[in-house]
Amino acid sequence: MSHNSYGHMFRVTTWGESHGPEIGCVIDGCPPRIEISEAEIQAELDRRRPGQSRYTTQRREPDKVKILSGVFREHDDGPLLTTGTPLALKIENVDRRSKDYAEIAETYRPGHADIVYDMKYGIRDHRGGGRSSARETAMRVAAGAVARKIVPGLVVRGALIQIGDIAVDRSRWQWEELDRNPFFCPDAITVAKWADRLDEVRKNGSSLGAVVEVIADGVPAGLGAPVYGKLDADIAAALMSINAAKAVEIGAGFAAAALTGEENADEIRIEDGRPHFLSNNAGGILGGISTGQQIVARFAVKPTSSILTPRRTIDRAGREVDIVTKGRHDPCVGIRAVPIGEAMLACVLADHYLRHRGQTGGA
Repeated sequence: MSHNSYGHMFRVTTWGESHGPEIGCVIDGCPPRIEISEAEIQAELDRRRPGQSRYTTQRREPDKVKILSGVFREHDDGPLLTTGTPLALKIENVDRRSKDYAEIAETYRPGHADIVYDMKYGIRDHRGGGRSSARETAMRVAAGAVARKIVPGLVVRGALIQIGDIAVDRSRWQWEELDRNPFFCPDAITVAKWADRLDEVRKNGSSLGAVVEVIADGVPAGLGAPVYGKLDADIAAALMSINAAKAVEIGAGFAAAALTGEENADEIRIEDGRPHFLSNNAGGILGGISTGQQIVARFAVKPTSSILTPRRTIDRAGREVDIVTKGRHDPCVGIRAVPIGEAMLACVLADHYLRHRGQTGGA
């Protein structure tokens, strides 16, 4: 099974399965002398960790990360620094209940990758989806914690802006609110609406989709390359690689189709001797190259496919059967997708920053 790596200069390879003993990643190309610690990585993993509220899967994984290689402490009391060699990280899977999936060993779950894995490889790990499980994304978040330290001054933040058909009110947006609720929601009033809706859906054994917005501040101008190395193309690919993601938009995105040319074009003036854009419909990227503005991207996440409502499907023998997916599942996978989206954006920006520096010598 190929294509387990992402990036060029900052290259992340993940390994492991949902119900295997461990999952991990190797980061190749991390510059030397970057100060990093397990505690910093752990802080990001704790934001994604399952079982923290009734609105996420109740699988109890501490997600305790361990750095295996690529770091060195020059002095006994000095900080841990990257050496420039491959940085290896791992997490132990401690709460595996593989028996929950015994009934679907020979049956394909609608909406899951079960059937296409069998079509492609002729074999699949039915325990939690194996490699196709969102369990793999814990290592993306770990890699993202490292990536955030590559670009000087970079700040990457994400928020859940819609669950089902209920969207946040942007006039009430407060970043501080994210730490006060289990949804990464920037709008305090919408929190209660989402809670009521998800409680209803959860009791019915169903699920809802969501929209996640990720924003990067402090991105220097010049990242990305024309034609086949476009920054927005790589961001889109990275966000689309997240489990259950079905659509991505940059800046105004699909809404740009309803704008006139006058409305959509981001006008420019000079402020303090530097170009200043009067709007940001482009999402901080023009011609595949960063403008120095805030980078804004959104991705839509489909409803969790594992639901208690009987669904029609087939088994490996080609028989038509009905299936009810049991086990521990998120009623809305979009909630825990927020730190994953942040991590993927950070990894892309770190990669492009190093590529840009390598080509032009500039920061």
